[in-house]
Amino acid sequence: MSLLRPTTCLRCDLRLLSLPSISSRRSPQRTPRRRTYATLHNTSPEIFDVVCVGGGPAGLSLVTALKASPATARLKIALVEGQPAQEWTPEPSRYENRCVSLTPRSVGFLGDIGAWEHVDKSRIQPYTRMDVWDGVSDAHISFSDPPPTSPSTIATMLENANITTALHRRLSTLSPPTLFQPAKVASISLGPPPSPDPTSLDLSSWPHLTLNTGPTLAARLLVGADGANSPVRTFAGIESRGWDYGAHGVVATLQLADTPDPPETRTAYQRFLPTGPIALLPLPGNRATLVWSTKPELAKRLKRMSGEDLVAAVNAAFRLSVADSYVGERIALMGDAAHVTHPLAGQGLNQGQIDAQALAKIIEDAVLHGEDIGALMTLERYNAERYAANNAMLGVVDKLHKLYNVGSGPIVGLRSLGLSVVDKVGPLKRFLMKQAAGV
Repeated sequence: MSLLRPTTCLRCDLRLLSLPSISSRRSPQRTPRRRTYATLHNTSPEIFDVVCVGGGPAGLSLVTALKASPATARLKIALVEGQPAQEWTPEPSRYENRCVSLTPRSVGFLGDIGAWEHVDKSRIQPYTRMDVWDGVSDAHISFSDPPPTSPSTIATMLENANITTALHRRLSTLSPPTLFQPAKVASISLGPPPSPDPTSLDLSSWPHLTLNTGPTLAARLLVGADGANSPVRTFAGIESRGWDYGAHGVVATLQLADTPDPPETRTAYQRFLPTGPIALLPLPGNRATLVWSTKPELAKRLKRMSGEDLVAAVNAAFRLSVADSYVGERIALMGDAAHVTHPLAGQGLNQGQIDAQALAKIIEDAVLHGEDIGALMTLERYNAERYAANNAMLGVVDKLHKLYNVGSGPIVGLRSLGLSVVDKVGPLKRFLMKQAAGV
């Protein structure tokens, strides 16, 4: 691995990984009504087919996918986002600390909905090799395609803002959703009892959102893409339980002292230390993003270090929750609102992207077949598709964290042997690479 030198754009950030776990409450089944578009009604509160709370990559991807599909483009959609809109104006010599590692499947999904063409390609860096080793025994495994196979992309590094900006640009070319930004959910409740008028729409089972900016929205389907402390999840009567890893994530942008590998063969590095995993992921040029998940005491010391001391520490060194269900009556959870995982595998945002892809397809199929997009019977298909897959990933990440948190004893020797065996078994390595890439 290349040595590092301090740089004036070195920055650190600190985040606590909290780990709630949840279960769902289901509303009573109601007599199905004929499928209609919300756009046919003009009542108060304002009625929408889909209200998505949360305008991060997952929420924006879902809304973009729905607007890009001919089957769902006519749905009346609202997007509620708490942060004010900001124009992304990247500096050529500076990268944001909020960078993500997108798998080929996530990149493919963004391409399918027409957003990837709006990504600033000068600010992305694919990598084709990943070196992982044990910080205690130095057992090592290298993930890459062996010759003569041409290198395939394991993942692509880019800034969060690059993704959200591309999604907003793509939305601007489509029939735009109704955007409430900045706005936060003040309260959520079920609608009033049915009207005695048999021709009126029964909104008694529909979630009604009151925003802090004043409007009230009624949703045929309410999607929670609003993070780990999801108001949508709270409204659904979902209980929070789980465990905390007691870890903080320190992130920084570093400049490499040596010339990195050619852009088409860049390498990502990760080392499992007893205090937590450390990763160095490539950015364009001679820069890289550091992600160090470690104990709170060490994280505080790292944040207080000068640039030179932090670089020296890096050179020397070199939260889990899951919902019991992702759906309820007229409720769907996605991204961190449904599952939170330790960042050591870099899969959190990718899981949210795949959630958005799956939910958009379920909504599209429901519209094409005249089904109610908010009915529990419809949403159960989304739950069946994503729950098992996300839980499998969460379980693997949790076990890896616990395995590599051991600094001595026979477990160290066994895990080192396991790494060495995997490194020598080509088909097994390629299988693991495909799983990590989401293909």
